[in-house]
Amino acid sequence: MIEWLFVPAAYLIGSVCSAIVVCQLMGLPDPREQGSGNPGATNVMRFGGKKAAGITLLGDLLKGLCPVYIANLLGVSMELLAIIGIAAFLGHLYPVFFGFKGGKGVATSVGVLLGFSWVLGFSVMGTWILMYKLGKVSSLAALVASVLSPIYAWFIIGDKAIVAASVVMMVFLLWRHKNNIQRLLAGQES
Repeated sequence: MIEWLFVPAAYLIGSVCSAIVVCQLMGLPDPREQGSGNPGATNVMRFGGKKAAGITLLGDLLKGLCPVYIANLLGVSMELLAIIGIAAFLGHLYPVFFGFKGGKGVATSVGVLLGFSWVLGFSVMGTWILMYKLGKVSSLAALVASVLSPIYAWFIIGDKAIVAASVVMMVFLLWRHKNNIQRLLAGQES
């Protein structure tokens, strides 16, 4: 029963906004008040450069990976592992420490998927990299990788709870990227 404590712990870890912390530590402006206003690595890159964006990306990825990976090592059920992953992901999207206004969740979802399975996580990252190389549009690459993640989860892991968690994250990612999708359809996404 104590393993259920991983769920609130994962949410709290997910609620630590890497972009805001990195910007504060590096003396950069608050990412919620710069560029797109999104506290994520892509926006930090716009005004803070590659180093700040890289650290932000790593922080967002680790807060998805660490709780899931540790729970996985401890042998929790696949159902609980899926819930822990969703909790970390939702912590990033709706952080308790920052007024429930977080990032879009791409890096954190990849961290969660890596925690489920290294092969799954690297498959999704490979898809993002390939799509970015082909189209040079980060949001499109993220959307394609996200849409394919439940399919990858089905073939790589084959567990219904993990596939369901992948679907939940995909739906939230699509929702959080609705403005990007509109700009993509209008041919206006940078």
